[in-house]
Amino acid sequence: MIKQENIKIAIVAALLCNLLFGSFSVHAEVLDTIIAVVEDDVILEGELQKEVAVIEQRMQQGNATLPPAYVLRKQVLEKMIIDKLQRQLAEKAGITVSEEMLNSSAADIARRNNMELDQFRTELESQGMSYQSFLDSIRNEIVINQLRSREIGGRIKVTDREVEHYMETQDKIGEAATQYHLGHILIAVKEGASSAEIQRAMSRAEDIVGSLRGGQDFSQTAISESDDANALKGGDLGWRTESEIPTLFVNEVSQMKQGDVSEPIRSPSGFHIIKVLELKGTDNHMIIKTKVRHILIKTNELVDDAEARKRLLALKTRIADGDDFAALARAHSDDKGSALKGGSLDWVGPGDLVKPFEDAMAKLGINEVSDPVQTQFGWHMIQVLGRENKDDSDEFKKNLVRDAIRKRKIEEETELWVRRLRDEAFVEIYQDRL
Repeated sequence: MIKQENIKIAIVAALLCNLLFGSFSVHAEVLDTIIAVVEDDVILEGELQKEVAVIEQRMQQGNATLPPAYVLRKQVLEKMIIDKLQRQLAEKAGITVSEEMLNSSAADIARRNNMELDQFRTELESQGMSYQSFLDSIRNEIVINQLRSREIGGRIKVTDREVEHYMETQDKIGEAATQYHLGHILIAVKEGASSAEIQRAMSRAEDIVGSLRGGQDFSQTAISESDDANALKGGDLGWRTESEIPTLFVNEVSQMKQGDVSEPIRSPSGFHIIKVLELKGTDNHMIIKTKVRHILIKTNELVDDAEARKRLLALKTRIADGDDFAALARAHSDDKGSALKGGSLDWVGPGDLVKPFEDAMAKLGINEVSDPVQTQFGWHMIQVLGRENKDDSDEFKKNLVRDAIRKRKIEEETELWVRRLRDEAFVEIYQDRL
């Protein structure tokens, strides 16, 4: 908080700015009037008018009804006060935006509007907004977002229990619209069958489930093994909503994902095996998982980029001549965690590794060894050992829920933080000038 004399200093500073940079006249009315003092800074009438004009234009473009002029001025002024307080705090915290970051953000916004940056700039100017004003608004937004991330983001935690509770109590939307494309195999048990016959049928069903989960073709298995009337159709039951699935199967099917094969389900007819061939009306999220290993050479005072590449290329030659990748990783890799496992990073999904590594990994065939690849960690030699399509729907859905909870918490905490910032600051508004 500042003392009263600081207000006078701020006023004098504003007047000097007008004398030095504005068109001076002996008539006092041309001087920009101070509307508010915000800590050791001021908001001028010209600034307020400019911001009000921008907000008015935005509201008119959105066909929103404009409030009375005095209400709009008051609301806009309050927004400007909050922004100024946040920028002051960001400046004290040393938060800045580089020209590279600013230009990159502008280009991203242009791309989201399906334009090149020059086209976007022309479009802005055709709507009466200068490109510099646009950049200033982006800079302001980035600074405030970084400040809020620093002040608030690190304190926000979302527990697994919160995610589970949300999914149990609120995340039921769309379930009624889910459709299942089902396959069905029946291992029949005749009425009055002996316990030995029932056991043989169950064992046969369990063997079939094992084969199907091992990759055996469902349609061919149904044709050859199923006692159901749909056997010659490959056991295809077609598309069904949950309400159309036999009650006997519905609890099991509702817990299954695409590609899942059920355990044998007992009924008076025998043992049923269900496979979810496809799903519709759900947020299925398939990802490619890659089994990968690597050898890392870090650079330092003794090992530059050229030396690191040279060492990896020598190791690649040894692998081509028959040396074991895992043994070389244990002996030479600077990633000590994976080196103990022969360089293995195990199965990884999209986003688990840094982009240059993932880009190089994606281009490799199974068992292929890469040329040296540079990341911020050093130089890598990569080998892909396997790939598989994986239904990541459950984890994907949990992450969406986690993000939703986190966003809600951040919004709630931000509101409290902004209110505290405003309440604790020195702000003087000249009401007679509003």
